[in-house]
Amino acid sequence: MAIDNFQKFSAPAATLWESIPNHTRQLLLSSVWCGRCRHDVTITNFTGAVKSGNLLLVGLCSDCHGDIAREIEMARVSASGT
Repeated sequence: MAIDNFQKFSAPAATLWESIPNHTRQLLLSSVWCGRCRHDVTITNFTGAVKSGNLLLVGLCSDCHGDIAREIEMARVSASGT
């Protein structure tokens, strides 16, 4: 999934995001836990920042439109061969 609006990402976050293969990005975006819905959802209207070397996506639940976030551990992504 392409980011339509890169100004919502910090420059370091955009670099990390682009380093992840597209198919993996799709999986990451479509499997975010929503505490309100109590199941995996797709994150929408998200922004990206780097926190402690990991990529943090903050956005909205595709079902209830509540706030959700996903931290992507970059060491884990790199170790998986991506």
